[in-house]
Amino acid sequence: MEHMADVVKWWSRMTAALTGAVLALVIPAHAWAAGNGVAEVAVEAAKRRSRRGGFGLLFGGGLCCLLVIGAVVLVVLLISRNRKRR
Repeated sequence: MEHMADVVKWWSRMTAALTGAVLALVIPAHAWAAGNGVAEVAVEAAKRRSRRGGFGLLFGGGLCCLLVIGAVVLVVLLISRNRKRR
């Protein structure tokens, strides 16, 4: 039963850290984009986009996402490993 409490504590800390990081990045980016006319530029860019294949963008976005997830997992593993050594 004690192990489950550790898991719940770890999970709640991880969720709080992830939520804080997302909010720290998304809210300022949204406020910036809404305040300087980026929305209109994005709409124009979407209208003018060529209709050729978008596989390169999909592949690049997926690769970037995997790299970010890998970095987060690596940081969590390193932090948890350092806590066990103390």
